Amino acid sequence: MTGGPPPSAHRIWDDAPAVDWTDAFLTGNGEYGLMVPGDPHAERLVVNHHRFVLPNGTHDARAPQLAALLPRIRELVLAGRRAEAGELLTGGRDLAWTQSYHPGFALTVDAPAATVHDYRRHTDFTTGEVVVRWSGRRRRSFVSRADRLVVTHLDQGDCVVGATGDLPGRPDTVHYDTTAYRHDGLVFLRMRGRYPDVGGAYGFEAVTLVRGDAEPAGDRVLVRGPALLTTALERTATAAWPTAAQQRRLADGPADYPTLLARHATRHTGPYRRVDLDLAVPAADRDLPVGALLARQATAGDRLDPALLERLFHAGRYLLFSASGVLPPRLTGIWTGSWDAAWAGDFTTDANLNLQLAGANVGALPEVTAAHARLVRAQVGHWRDNAHAVYGARGLLAPSRTDGEHGHLFHVHPHWPFTAWLAGAHWLLHPLYEHHQVTGEPLGEVAGWLAEVADFFTDVLTDVDGQPALVPSYSPETGPLDGTGWPVPVAVNATMDVAAARHAMAVAAEVTGSQRWAAVRDRLPGYRVDARGALAEWAWPGYRPDDDHRHVSHLYPVWPTGEIDPDDTPELAAAAHRALTVRGDEDGSAHGTLHRALVAARLGDGPLVGTYLRRIVAADMFFRSLMSAHNPGRVTYNADAAHTLPAVLIEALVQSRPGLLRLLPALPPGLPRGVLRGVTCRGRLTVDELTWDDARVTARLVAATSQRIRVRSPYGDTGCDLPAGIPVRVTHRR
Repeated sequence: MTGGPPPSAHRIWDDAPAVDWTDAFLTGNGEYGLMVPGDPHAERLVVNHHRFVLPNGTHDARAPQLAALLPRIRELVLAGRRAEAGELLTGGRDLAWTQSYHPGFALTVDAPAATVHDYRRHTDFTTGEVVVRWSGRRRRSFVSRADRLVVTHLDQGDCVVGATGDLPGRPDTVHYDTTAYRHDGLVFLRMRGRYPDVGGAYGFEAVTLVRGDAEPAGDRVLVRGPALLTTALERTATAAWPTAAQQRRLADGPADYPTLLARHATRHTGPYRRVDLDLAVPAADRDLPVGALLARQATAGDRLDPALLERLFHAGRYLLFSASGVLPPRLTGIWTGSWDAAWAGDFTTDANLNLQLAGANVGALPEVTAAHARLVRAQVGHWRDNAHAVYGARGLLAPSRTDGEHGHLFHVHPHWPFTAWLAGAHWLLHPLYEHHQVTGEPLGEVAGWLAEVADFFTDVLTDVDGQPALVPSYSPETGPLDGTGWPVPVAVNATMDVAAARHAMAVAAEVTGSQRWAAVRDRLPGYRVDARGALAEWAWPGYRPDDDHRHVSHLYPVWPTGEIDPDDTPELAAAAHRALTVRGDEDGSAHGTLHRALVAARLGDGPLVGTYLRRIVAADMFFRSLMSAHNPGRVTYNADAAHTLPAVLIEALVQSRPGLLRLLPALPPGLPRGVLRGVTCRGRLTVDELTWDDARVTARLVAATSQRIRVRSPYGDTGCDLPAGIPVRVTHRR
């Protein structure tokens, strides 16, 4: 293919445009997202904004007031009338959804049709640039982190630039208005979207500055020759449109593409390149178009294709970083081309969000964790409101989903009684605690939040026959089976809740120096092992689990908290492994499979990690951009697999905790050699480079503080002194 860049694991290319928006190539700056289908003559560049959610009446929804009902709810749960308790836990409400994430609009670029030859589109992960080439013409796009702009350069001859809101699923209640005009000698294209009047926001506006030989023509712009398009967009709560401010920002910005790209690259390239994975892939394989890579894995049987796995690792980190900035990634990252996003395209917090964040800290992307901290910081006051309303308790009770505008818990149903999910705040704070473990940065306000979680569990514990218990309790999104084989979710002592309580109280004591939770923690329920030798999903007798459910929340003490560990708690680790292997795969959902893979990695089972990875990569779950689907067969655009897969590979190759480093703890079969660089570890330690093959494993380690650690691998176990800032090489031979 002529005109293409050299082979690299840090880009993808395709030899045809996207047929559907789901195959568009992607770029983003953590606030704006751009989807590039790559049509030579009728391009539709879909522009997204992280905060664009459609008002639906839930903007002011609040948690149900249930504290006075708790004695009755607990009585029903303990009497086995759990379905009735689930009804009470809704507060008599119908199921209500978060405000749905939606696309902004499509920037259109139309030109007369002509014969196309030498077509190629590619995404460069190192810069975030998407380039489309054909017949000696070119169109380049990226989203600037430095200037908060969507940037596109046209070098394709005469064309017409416009904007449209005609995207799949657009409700009739959303009205668009487009106009082109001159202002202070510059040509602008403006798009406004007006929401239905149901509360939450008034609408959104995008303004595009067209630099070059351009002329307004009604609601479009005629362009002759090269042109530079820069776009700014905002959401507004009132009819006071931000047009003037956006025009000024665009007019005052750089006027040429190379300058804009260079300014952006200074903020994008460094973070992206901190971590690298080389699986010894031949150059010819790295030069394959993305469609050929995906097709080859589909016919590889039980073998993992290193070329695709290596590319998915880099694509996942690129997409995770590009989707994170003002907020962490949504279910779709930061991108959607349709108004009917599954599960409202929100932040689903009982599994999906944390799984997507799993590779942020160990993958040297503190920017992603900082985005998550911004989400938490804006909502932690609402979590206090939830705890008081539902339990009359101190501390924090997080919701199972949020649209990013508030953290009030209102999404409840008898089958999904999230008012009984007690672990949510601990689960969502854990990445912030892990960031502290990795970087050594002070916890600051996070320490207080962790203490509030411990206080919450202290308050909600109740006495059952002289023993403390968590009633009600919920293991997302399942429950013990009733007599007909149907799960009834409300229960006692969900293992996830128990594990969160145990960890919260231990960590709160660690970070605050207070021992006020010690006596309570010593009396918390212990874990339960069932008759099959499996870690039980509820630390309570008599419950039968749904063994084909996609969630594995009961393995929380394995991943992420690490309380159950093959070295320190071998019997519980064996029980956790048994629980993992008896669990079915339900619908093959990406988050369920990769959650299992993370647990398998922590348990040191490389073949099982490989099994779960194969279920993902061989199930037709990736679009041409290497964004992923929620289910096999590319069903439902969803970032879970794309963003989580790099974390699985890192955990399979490097695991850490203060004082201990494991190298190749769960190496999947079919990856006999490779190099991993830049992994950041708990204990303020960086694996600057890890190299492995059939004969040896070698690591170059750099510690931020002087420390002594144990380094374990399949080939050896040694003690190692690490002076601060001085690289130390450790080699184990077979």
